[in-house]
Order: sequence, then C-alpha cells, then structure tokens
Amino acid sequence: MEGQIYDTAIIGGGAAGVMAVNRCVLNNDHTIFFPGTGADKKRSRALWVSKVENMPGLLEYKKGIEEPNREMLNWLTESDFGARLLWQKNRGITEIKKTDDGLFELLDNKGESYLARFVILCTGVMDVQPLIEGSIEPVFPFANAQWIDYCLRCDGHHVLKRNAGVIGHDSGAAWVAIMLYERYGSPSMTVFTHGEEPKFSDEVLDLMKLYGIKVKTEKITKILGPEKPAALEGFEFSDGSKAAVELCFVSLGMIVYNELARALKAEVDGRGFVVTDAKGESSVANFFVAGDLRAGIKKQIYTAWDSAVDSADEINRRLRAERRNKLIKSKEANL
Repeated sequence: MEGQIYDTAIIGGGAAGVMAVNRCVLNNDHTIFFPGTGADKKRSRALWVSKVENMPGLLEYKKGIEEPNREMLNWLTESDFGARLLWQKNRGITEIKKTDDGLFELLDNKGESYLARFVILCTGVMDVQPLIEGSIEPVFPFANAQWIDYCLRCDGHHVLKRNAGVIGHDSGAAWVAIMLYERYGSPSMTVFTHGEEPKFSDEVLDLMKLYGIKVKTEKITKILGPEKPAALEGFEFSDGSKAAVELCFVSLGMIVYNELARALKAEVDGRGFVVTDAKGESSVANFFVAGDLRAGIKKQIYTAWDSAVDSADEINRRLRAERRNKLIKSKEANL
C-alpha cells in the first residue's frame, strides 16, 4: 500500500516467521508478512521435514511445519484481526536498508517497496547436503521420508534398533555418531567421510574404538533402496563396495541465511548467526531476529516460537509505550 508505514515487517515463513506473525497480529499491531518465494521455500529446512515427532500435537500432519503454519495464517486472515495482517504470498525481500528517519525500507522480488518501523527476520538456516555424483537430488526421497536425517534432537530416536551411520568427516560428525550410539545402542554405527580425509580428535578416536564405530572413507556414489516409498538400504562407494545402513544422519554444517542482516551490518558470530539480546534485537536498533538464524539458541520449533514471541512482544511494548507517552503529553498540553 503506497505510503503505508507498517508497525512490523516479518521476513521468512517458517516456524519462527509464522509465530511472529501470530503474535504481532494478535497484539493488534499492523503487520506485513513476506513468507518468501518458491525458490526461497526450496532452500528452507521445512522442505525436508514431514512428521515432527518431538513436538506434541503435530504428529497427524503429513508436512509437520508447512501444514500447521498454513492453518494458523488462514485462521488469522479470517479472524477479527485479519485487517491487521497483509500477507504477501510468494514474495520475499531482496533488499533492506534503514532510512534517515529510522524506518526500514524493504524491496521485494517483484520490485515493490515497503516501509516498516520494526523488522523481525526469520530466514533461518539450511543443512549442507552431501553431493551424490555431483547432485543433491538423490538425497531428496530419503530425506523427505526421514531415512536420511539431520537433527539429533528432532530425529535421533529413529536409529533405535537400526543399523545407522553419519555422513561427515570431522569430530563434530563423529560426536553425532557417539551420542547416537550412547543413547540408542544401534546394532552398528558407521561414520562415512564421503571421500574426505577424517579429522577426528584423539578423544573421539578412543570413543569410536570403545563403541566399535566404524569409519568408511570412500566417496558415496549411490544411495541404495527404493525411492517410492523410500526405504534406505545402504550406500555404494567409489571402490565398488557397499554398506548396509537403514538410517543415516548428515553432519556437514549449516548454510546461514544472514544476507539481509549483513546488509544492515548487524553483528554476526563466527558461524554467521546473528547476535542479539535476550529479546532478539540485533546490534541494529529495531531489527529483531527469531528462529534458527539467531545466535545462541537451540535450532528447534519450540525455541523458534519462543524467540518469535519475545521479539513480537517487545515490539508491541515499545509501540504501546510510545502511544501512551504521546497521549500523556497531549493531555498535559491541554491542561
């Protein structure tokens, strides 16, 4: 809307973004929401997630993040608060800057610009994928069916009673294998370095020896097992050998979508996560970050929700305080 200044602009349509929308709108603040384009969604962690088994109430959804998010947004638009939300479907923000008067100017993928007093950035992260013969496409069917997993806290329980593995080549990957074995006692556990030289600490090597965790260094050339319905059976390697694996975790690091934060010169830590205070405000005044992009919090749905609520409520507190002070000053001036 031409000339409109929104109270809050929310960028990113995952768990944190939708909860930020929910809280801002129900706080009765004028909110504009950019969930991202189709290309943005393909870079999202939600692409890989079906059932969310570590969250009460989400087990019945076939897409455990996308479906409840859509339900919430549809409910908001149809509620008495619908006029407080402008949901810019299939739009993402490509540029952001701060104006001389402290507002945020945002440019979307269709070239339209907007002004907002506050921003909550929720663009998140993505797990680095293993390339199989130069492509991540072979990973999709097995990741979407959760036979290839990424998060210990979300999906570690899947290894129970299964021959399991971890793709990665450093001590972090080895620790994933160690923790999984210690928790669930898998019949077998292997670290697949996928053609990379292993970089394990002495402590890790000692524990792997203690637990009988194997290491396979050859490059994975093929994922074995049917794709429809997907069922992981193992891997084939560059030397022609095969390994039987029923479930595998990927531990290759994360891609942090911090481009918009960096454009504003917000402080980031050594891994690229945006540094904030307890309420999610970055080093840039009125620029908040929630969810996986925020430094120092768990990369979980419930922490994404919590961080989004903190940011939305702090923004509402400031807006209310400003309106209150204006009212007080106006009444004093009329005395």
